[in-house]
Amino acid sequence: MKITHTEIYRFSIPMEPFVIATGTMHFAQNVLIRIFTDAGIHGSGECSAFPMIVGETQETCLAMAKDFAAILKGKDPLDIPARMDDLLGYAAHNPTIKSAFDMALFDIAAKNTNQPLYQFLGGHKRTIETDMTLGIGTPEQMAAKAVEHVNNGCSIIKIKLGKKVNEDIERVAAIRKAVGDEITLRLDANQGWSFDDALFALTELEKFNIEFCEQPMRTWFDDKLPELNVNSPIALMADESCYNHHDARKLINSQSTTFLNIKFAKSGGILEAQKIHEVALQNGVKCMIGSMLESRLALTANLHFALASPNVVYFDLDTCLLGHLVDPVVGGLTYQGFMLDVPDTPGIGAEADEFFLEKCESWVV
Repeated sequence: MKITHTEIYRFSIPMEPFVIATGTMHFAQNVLIRIFTDAGIHGSGECSAFPMIVGETQETCLAMAKDFAAILKGKDPLDIPARMDDLLGYAAHNPTIKSAFDMALFDIAAKNTNQPLYQFLGGHKRTIETDMTLGIGTPEQMAAKAVEHVNNGCSIIKIKLGKKVNEDIERVAAIRKAVGDEITLRLDANQGWSFDDALFALTELEKFNIEFCEQPMRTWFDDKLPELNVNSPIALMADESCYNHHDARKLINSQSTTFLNIKFAKSGGILEAQKIHEVALQNGVKCMIGSMLESRLALTANLHFALASPNVVYFDLDTCLLGHLVDPVVGGLTYQGFMLDVPDTPGIGAEADEFFLEKCESWVV
């Protein structure tokens, strides 16, 4: 089997403004990749650029996608490690756009065996419940939104923090008071705190029964993570500090974190995500599968990976519920309230809506 050509789409999804510590997103800066083969099989992949986190924009992703598509043309799509090595040999970083190519290659490989992706990866169905994320607002706004989610059946709330530390404490206090004691609360500071603020906040927030806190400090303070981890009464989860399995190894060996957050936009896709999972599994470190602002297409691939990864026990797959104003996907992941399922059709089982694609700027390489 050989790759004949690749279609590249500016897959912009309008959304309600979403605020985190490092900035505000007004639309999902996504890119869709469709890789075609001479066997009549094509694979779809999607990435969501989050420049304030990963450093890639939609424009950089589109530019690199054209180069990557040219590199892969005429090559065997089923040898995924070799194809991703081809991309790594050309560009050292750019994991976000690499993840779209990785995803499309896995879609082709699973379709070639006539298996849903989770089965191709060695997984099986299990019960999956996603959390629901609250963007940063006033304590009153966030508490009201939390109550709305709980009334809709949500039992796990993830709270974005990382602004002024005293206001962050007020946000969590208001939310806990509003939702009661039975709802699971998680925190995500998105690198917003200094070491001193993080230690203060985590100590003050312990009384609100917090499951864990993601990425309290900037990655340039990773050398301070072991000290924070040993002194924090709330378990830490490394997110922006963990891109690849080497990061995972260093974080674990330095006792910098309790948990790891795996995201394709950081890992470069499924292949490297599997390596992070393996390092974590060998060391007894549980993982979460997270996401940026992907549509249900990439979220479906995320869930397939999680179903084949027993050490992934936390799920943050709510991105298309965070204010996407359109759903440009046919098939794919389904929500029964906040419980998730994937289809048993071959491959990822999700495709971009052709009517939506007609409105997207596109290129063929």
